[in-house]
Amino acid sequence: MQEVFHLKKIGFIDYYLDEFHADKYPAWIEEASGGKMKVQYAYGKIDKPGGTSNADWCKQHGIELVDSIEEVVEKSDYLVVLSPDNPEFHEELSQLPLESGKPTYIDKTFAPDRETALRLFQLAEKHGTPMYSTSALRFAEEYEQVEKGSVHTIASWGPGKMDNYMIHQVEPIVMMMKSRPRRVMYTGSAQTPSLIIDFGEGKQASLHHLGGNCPFMLGVSDASGNCRILTAESNFFMKFIENLVGFFDSGIPAVPSEETIDVITIIEYGLKASETPFEWLELPGQ
Repeated sequence: MQEVFHLKKIGFIDYYLDEFHADKYPAWIEEASGGKMKVQYAYGKIDKPGGTSNADWCKQHGIELVDSIEEVVEKSDYLVVLSPDNPEFHEELSQLPLESGKPTYIDKTFAPDRETALRLFQLAEKHGTPMYSTSALRFAEEYEQVEKGSVHTIASWGPGKMDNYMIHQVEPIVMMMKSRPRRVMYTGSAQTPSLIIDFGEGKQASLHHLGGNCPFMLGVSDASGNCRILTAESNFFMKFIENLVGFFDSGIPAVPSEETIDVITIIEYGLKASETPFEWLELPGQ
């Protein structure tokens, strides 16, 4: 006898829908859920300047365009707030989802600053809304080989601009260190930004943006000086999507809120530190 299941409907909420994550997530989610979950509804605050309109994007993807965030929240079982390159809109776009009590994922980078991150978690907690955010790099199989908390020193490399790609280096660092970051120092150039993160007790990490063709790569050393070189070559995006589907099923976030807040704090103060290179900048929240 064929198994009967109730299709779970997912709603997208975005700044504009013509972007890589919105393009890829629907098919990936349907595949990872075995067809039990499907993106059915979408809302975009604006049409992408010079890009595909929200209406045309929805026609291309077979997704219903709705007129408001309220409608997405009402019709959907689960919610995804996207806007991956415009986190300054996350608080506005996430207000109603986080008041809904429905499992909500907020795409990277979670928030533009620490204070916004704190407000978002407080709002979700107030309304009993399961919520999390993450970089897909957290789920790279190569990084999962590292025993969390055993790490003493990390040297991290990666591509992209510091303001919107630093998340992909900072999140694995925070995940592996399992310690509270204390201060940051900018040490890079305009062409190759870099940052040192001090975790106290001699534990330290450095991250480097070395250009568009640079792989995501970590040199990891434990307290005994044993070193491992790890390059993220696995399909970490699909691992993330599998985790997202699991979150929607269980309502249990995979990422501790404390880690996400520390990640956003490092990013915010790392960007500030770029204005005063080679000077330590103390982090709040210790």
